[in-house]
Amino acid sequence: MATFTFFGGKGGVGKTTVSSAYALECVEAGLETLVVSTDPAHSTADVFDQEFSDEPQPVEGYDGLSAMEIDPEQEVQDHLMDLRRQLNSQLSAAMVNEVDIQLEMAHQTPGAYEAALFDRFVEVMRNADPYDRVVFDTSPTGSTLRLLALPELLERWIDRLMDKRRRSIDLFEKAAIGNQEPRRVMEGDPILARLQGRKERFEFAGEVLREDASFYLVLNPDELSIRETARSLETLGEAELPVRGLVVNRLTPEPEPHEEGRGATYLRDRVETERERLEYIEREFDTPVVATIETRVAEVRGSILEDVAGELEISVGDDQPRTT
Repeated sequence: MATFTFFGGKGGVGKTTVSSAYALECVEAGLETLVVSTDPAHSTADVFDQEFSDEPQPVEGYDGLSAMEIDPEQEVQDHLMDLRRQLNSQLSAAMVNEVDIQLEMAHQTPGAYEAALFDRFVEVMRNADPYDRVVFDTSPTGSTLRLLALPELLERWIDRLMDKRRRSIDLFEKAAIGNQEPRRVMEGDPILARLQGRKERFEFAGEVLREDASFYLVLNPDELSIRETARSLETLGEAELPVRGLVVNRLTPEPEPHEEGRGATYLRDRVETERERLEYIEREFDTPVVATIETRVAEVRGSILEDVAGELEISVGDDQPRTT
């Protein structure tokens, strides 16, 4: 059975680099691995110098590694079309146009992106059997946290909808056939069946996230990134999804002792500032720093990506979910 590893963090901290490097570690350990990008600003194609789609494709040059890029905007449109098809088959012609207008409006509201992406997210997890490890390169932290919080929230929402639907059917039957006749509508109600299916989907996702997933946050040694990480740790902790480790990315390389001049002075000052911030992170956060990665001059791909993988101090064998 596949296990799932998530790398999150604010936009631009280098999640794609870290998640891709970790995937290489997994492959090196003999694990069949899938990298899934859910970030609208996909960079996986740049890292591996290969185009990917929303279906898994083998990564050239790395046996046992596949990748896919989920297009959130397309998922929203697909989600809308699927709802239209299902509701059109269950509603009268008179209601179809009105429902269509309401759906269009709903898909422009906050949360539509997360709801659509969530369905695709669950589909990937349900079809992960060919892989030993699935690595998620997630969207910037705010969207990711809303996505990961959805299962528990939506389970409660579905429960309320199902309760209202049952009461509605019960009142309809009493009005139509009274209390003396057998009840049949409840058993075959398509809306109740769909709600039950959604509930089971959310329960599955919640169970996987709690029992078969590990979470890491990527951050840079700057104040904005540190504050964002603190908020993320608190939010994930409240959702009972504790973060296993922090990866501090893009540390400034220290100049050689013999180097002098304005550039060398700048680099030494920056290294000192970043060292203080790293000490703050290690002192103030309960979550351990599991890797520190220096900035590269060239784009991180190929042999440079393999070098970064070597700097990740995340043991693939020990990186297991909380329960088995």
